[in-house]
Amino acid sequence: MRGTPEAEGWRWLEQAKEDLKWAEDLAERGGYYLACFLAQQVAEKAIKAYLYARGEEIVLGHSIGRLCEAAGSSEPLFLEKGRRWAILDSYYIPTRYPNGLAENIPARVYTKEAAEQAVAMAREVVEFVEPLLQDRSK
Repeated sequence: MRGTPEAEGWRWLEQAKEDLKWAEDLAERGGYYLACFLAQQVAEKAIKAYLYARGEEIVLGHSIGRLCEAAGSSEPLFLEKGRRWAILDSYYIPTRYPNGLAENIPARVYTKEAAEQAVAMAREVVEFVEPLLQDRSK
């Protein structure tokens, strides 16, 4: 059984922050494709944290762009930021499956630069959401 909306939001954000640590580690150690995928997951969980904290019962979907649209109904900055963060959606499938890339595999395609940018963007999402949850907890 879930607790309060705020507690559920914090639970999701805690996992996002833990995933962020591993995304940073993977980016440093050469697991670029996995760092990119995990960055998408971090952003998704952080935005879902906000949505759960505001009282959503069920939050479906994985698209950063669409989740930001949902969050934008109560925090308009999600709409603006979501247009930029939506690039992380491109890391959801192709980073994991060879059939997501024409005649290649994820392990050979994603670069250090891509991983660093994705992780930095995921960190930005977490840093944006955390104060919003703190404000809701007051």
